[in-house]
Amino acid sequence: MLAPRVHGPDKEDRVSVYAVVLFAALLHATWNAIVKGGSDKLLSTVLITTTAAVLATPILPFLPQPAMPSWPFLAASVVLQVVYFALVARIYHIADMSQTYPVMRGTAPLLVALLSLLLLDDHLSSTAVLGIVVICAGILCMGAWRQRSNRTGLALALLNAVVIAGYTLVDGIGVRRSDAPIAYTLWIFLLTGLVLGAWALFARRRDFIGYIGANWRLGLVGGFGTTASYGMALWAMTLAPVAVIAALRETSILFGTLIAGLFLKESLTPLRIIGAGVIAVGAVALRLA
Repeated sequence: MLAPRVHGPDKEDRVSVYAVVLFAALLHATWNAIVKGGSDKLLSTVLITTTAAVLATPILPFLPQPAMPSWPFLAASVVLQVVYFALVARIYHIADMSQTYPVMRGTAPLLVALLSLLLLDDHLSSTAVLGIVVICAGILCMGAWRQRSNRTGLALALLNAVVIAGYTLVDGIGVRRSDAPIAYTLWIFLLTGLVLGAWALFARRRDFIGYIGANWRLGLVGGFGTTASYGMALWAMTLAPVAVIAALRETSILFGTLIAGLFLKESLTPLRIIGAGVIAVGAVALRLA
């Protein structure tokens, strides 16, 4: 459980914390760009997850371990994470990151809000309803293309948003039952990386070993990015309001779009830029609701 702050942060503290969260959002978008830019999207994804597992391994023995009631949720989360990463690889194989990344990241909080309303009988504020409407409008902007590949990629991105919402809800329960949120998170990274790494060694051993040799530096950057981005956000939530930090993390949508245009040379049409911005605004509104 996150410790409440007794005294509000001063201006310099807030700036520092928010800067860390923005950097975390940039790291999240960066590892996605590494997958998209890789010659083999699936092996890039496996390389990043196995590197994250390697980074998590030496830290875990020094942390309090998750309580037993959380382990079923941890196991379910790992299954969902494996599906998530596999879909990320497939999506970036057939569609642009600038179209699909905002949809995956922005639609997930929308689905979490709707599922909370249906399953937990939560009340949606007017801000949350506005956020839902805005995200839907942004998705419509992203889907305003006629090419089959874009529509297929968009459909898979929406499917992956369901997966993200699923592990978000599972982890929301599991991390509270764990009494050890950092260790719970690192176990997810470790087990997910082990599962995907074992698959790659079994199904594509020669390709994977060669891919590691040629791309280990990018794997290190991506593995660090995926673990550090979450760890930084977790740290920031102990120092500032959770809703504000969660909202700031949604700036990864804008970072992802800019990276895709500047470094991956994707076509950033005005409608696609508008769509990404609209989804980001809607996601922030939902997080702050």
